[in-house]
Amino acid sequence: MHGSQVVEIVVRGKLGPELVAALDDFAVVDAPDGCTRLVGTIPDQARLIGLLEMLDQLHIEVVSVNPVPAREAL
Repeated sequence: MHGSQVVEIVVRGKLGPELVAALDDFAVVDAPDGCTRLVGTIPDQARLIGLLEMLDQLHIEVVSVNPVPAREAL
């Protein structure tokens, strides 16, 4: 990944209010399938890896990580 990009990270389950507050630079959307979508701008690959490692340490299952085309960004 070069430069900032909007990504969607889908995790299983709902996130607690403390974690949602910590992700204030992301839109957090509960999906009807029981997953949660995190959509936000990632400035570089190191930030993405750090975020994924944090989710892993909190035992939050990441279902997918997807780039979001600019026209679809929240």
